[in-house]
Amino acid sequence: MENKLRILYALQLVDTALDELEELKGDLPAETRGIGEKIDQLRAERTALETTMRSAFIARDEADSGIISFREKLEKYKAQQLEVRNNREYDALTREIDYATGAIHRLEKEMEALEGKAVGAKSEIELIDAQIEEYAKLLEEKQAALQEISKTNEAEELKYRHEREKLLVRIEKSYLDAYDRIRKAKKGRAIVPVRRGACGGCFAKVPPQKILELRQNDRIYHCEHCGRIIVSDEIVETASTSA
Repeated sequence: MENKLRILYALQLVDTALDELEELKGDLPAETRGIGEKIDQLRAERTALETTMRSAFIARDEADSGIISFREKLEKYKAQQLEVRNNREYDALTREIDYATGAIHRLEKEMEALEGKAVGAKSEIELIDAQIEEYAKLLEEKQAALQEISKTNEAEELKYRHEREKLLVRIEKSYLDAYDRIRKAKKGRAIVPVRRGACGGCFAKVPPQKILELRQNDRIYHCEHCGRIIVSDEIVETASTSA
């Protein structure tokens, strides 16, 4: 168990070093992700607007074809009215003329609305294109800055990641799961030493009896206040060499 504790604490040291390297990047990783997500959102909106625009233009063209068809019928009905032989035929043609006239009026209004919808969507697409271009330039700048910082610390980061991989294969899954769970809940610090009789994470006092038990290095102990794993001075001092 003592060796397992050393390896776990060594993993904590490596992860802390990696966290510190990540902190050097400042807000750039989060900003880069945020800008990328915004671009994806704008592209999705653009796709939806393109669909709206195309559908509106298609429906507009169909309405235009309908108007042309009803106008042809209207001319035909008017010509037929001049040749009718009785009032019944005249009235029937009048009804057809009224219907065609109403249909043309309705389709013209529909066509106008569809034209406005399509043009509106096209204008919004142009605005979104400008936004995408602006965000793309900003993303490029942020990525360049992030790459510069990452390049500066690349060798050190690779070294720590290599060390981490070597440690991971030596840790049982149950211990690693517990470590990861606590690390996630406690902002990266899952395992801490006891300093001056207090937890190195939350600084709550550790009972003297527990400190004595802790020095046996025969099991995993948790801080009663914060839940972090606490380790003895011996583990802290020898972790690096045993890893």
